[in-house]
Amino acid sequence: MAASSISAPTPGTASLSTERLLLRPVRAADVPAVTRLWTDPEVRRHLGGPVTEQVVRIRQRRVAGAPGVYAVVRTVDEVLLGLVTVEPAAREGETEVSYQFLPEHWGHGYAREAVAAVVEATLRDTPSVVALTQEANHRSRRLLEAVGMTHVSSFVEYDAHQVLYRRSR
Repeated sequence: MAASSISAPTPGTASLSTERLLLRPVRAADVPAVTRLWTDPEVRRHLGGPVTEQVVRIRQRRVAGAPGVYAVVRTVDEVLLGLVTVEPAAREGETEVSYQFLPEHWGHGYAREAVAAVVEATLRDTPSVVALTQEANHRSRRLLEAVGMTHVSSFVEYDAHQVLYRRSR
């Protein structure tokens, strides 16, 4: 994992970088790829399914520059790979990290690298970070464990078995 070259976000820029990736605010030019994330059945398999056209239109208007939403792009060619989102106080007062990546970029370690960078940076300002995934999403569970998160609870939410992971400072 190349997270050792993380540079912390600076006020006003909200960006991070790793050896291979730049995590920056979403730009208008990113919206078509981000829309694919919201509508791709494979990406959304463990996220409640593709979102409706109405929700897509609302999100398209709000995603560019949204606080806490990182567009993950390769530094070499600026291709958008996915999103990582940080929501302070989202789950019982704890900061939640979530992520989704386009299927053609799965299996290259990009998600692990990006999520590790965001978790490390977030833990500088908050005592703990949580992430939620479906119990059936084994790839996501392995990723969360690889970035040092620990399974702390299991429950049913959104009509599916969920697992909550946490990492503390």
